[in-house]
Amino acid sequence: MQLQFCGAAGQVTGSCHWFTVGGTAFLVDCGLFQGGRVQSARNSAPFPFRARDIGFVVLTHAHLDHSGLLPRLCREGFRGPVYSTQATLELLEVMLADSAHLQQAEAARQARRGREYTVLYTQADVARCLAQVRPVDYGAEFSPSPAVRARLVEAGHILGSAIAELWLREPAGGVTRERKVVVSGDLGQPGRPILRDPARVAEADVLLLESTYGDRNHRPLDATLDELVAAMRHALLEKHGNVLVPAFAVGRTQELLYCFNELVASERLPPLQVFLDSPMAQEVTRITDRHFDLFDEEAQRGRQHPPPRGRRLHVTYTESVEESMALNRISAGAVIVAASGMCDGGRIRHHLRHGLANPRTTVLITGFQAAGTLGRQIVDGAREVKLFGEIIPVRAEVVTLGGFSAHADQAALLGWLDGFARPPAQTWLVHGEPRALEPLRAAIAGRGWQVDIAAEGGAVAV
Repeated sequence: MQLQFCGAAGQVTGSCHWFTVGGTAFLVDCGLFQGGRVQSARNSAPFPFRARDIGFVVLTHAHLDHSGLLPRLCREGFRGPVYSTQATLELLEVMLADSAHLQQAEAARQARRGREYTVLYTQADVARCLAQVRPVDYGAEFSPSPAVRARLVEAGHILGSAIAELWLREPAGGVTRERKVVVSGDLGQPGRPILRDPARVAEADVLLLESTYGDRNHRPLDATLDELVAAMRHALLEKHGNVLVPAFAVGRTQELLYCFNELVASERLPPLQVFLDSPMAQEVTRITDRHFDLFDEEAQRGRQHPPPRGRRLHVTYTESVEESMALNRISAGAVIVAASGMCDGGRIRHHLRHGLANPRTTVLITGFQAAGTLGRQIVDGAREVKLFGEIIPVRAEVVTLGGFSAHADQAALLGWLDGFARPPAQTWLVHGEPRALEPLRAAIAGRGWQVDIAAEGGAVAV
């Protein structure tokens, strides 16, 4: 049995873990590399395996850094099933189609400039990929091959996200040896709105643990909501400006709308003029609404007993490009929520182009910003940024709220590990930048666990 780390090793994008056992090769996740030109170039590099040799894929969730290269895998010859939850499948239908559309639009834009641009896959490749997805229920065991049993359980990260439990069997010395591997996927922060907390796992021989925030703890949600209220009231009632919110279309947008609604209902915020300017986020919000059974108890109660009509959040969906452009003519009072969350694509870039130079504008950052992204430049205090070929001065107020993260912080990661009856024989840290990996490794090793940091391309025995 062998495992090779093909992505998200020493970084937070490109998740892809390649297993071989009993003559079967399979992947857990097959994600895009994100974060600027250098990372993007990796998406067209050859896979370290032959696509047609992969028997199946287990997908933890729909975020593109975990799913975004699946259509390319299919394009290059993969014909096996992709196992995911039903909610993940529905999100993939939106996200992969949007990814293909953005690539083709960028290719056309570059062609007008006489430049080449590699399209990783087309809408036809996306359709082929989606046809290969086989949804499975949380907690239901399935056997993708004679050598593998698997189960997906709640990860609490985004709608449909899962922890993958894998039982690998291989003949050895006349007997069959079985090893249990657990891939955490991305774990959510306990106590977040809407979603249930991550499920506890009792045992594993090998654990692959995400470590996005392995070096820090988030602010408590109550304190974060206090910060949000203060920032919104300052921006709208004192500065009389607009608020630009780069938000991930999946998860963060729905969470923010939920919190805005609660704060307006409790009269901590005045009635807000919120514009959801992301066709993908709008569709994801509709998908989320269909999966009421996956909500936590608090969210279910809130939906069953909505606030009085005069204290409900009013959200305007902007569908067309013309409607989106019209938002830039609003001088004050608008809360514009738009993708992408790291400002590296989507409509938020157009709003930043119009708003960053205005000191009355507030940019509200509510999620992780990977190295190399425009969002990271803004958070790091850049005085000017380049957008659509123009140098734009940054005079807007930038407010960063850490408590909304969809990823577990260090305390939550260590708390999740408490669910194991005994330490795994080996724990590998993945999906983290170097500054987050070593502090988490040291904290886990201090408990007497055998823990190492995964290396890009590294192959290890399971």
